[in-house]
Amino acid sequence: MASDPLFIVAAIAVLGVAAILLAGIGNFGLGGDPKRSNKLMRWRIIGQFAAVLLVLLFVFVGSRG
Repeated sequence: MASDPLFIVAAIAVLGVAAILLAGIGNFGLGGDPKRSNKLMRWRIIGQFAAVLLVLLFVFVGSRG
């Protein structure tokens, strides 16, 4: 399972979303530029959508094999 390339891509996508989320929260919490926080949160939503699709694809393809 962990050696499945689709699992690795999905895991990287999830970790990327977590990194974007932490960067956005950190920027907001430190009083950074609100436009930058907003842009980071938009990127998080896009990344989260892609990560959810990859996880669903992994589950669907994994259940058929």
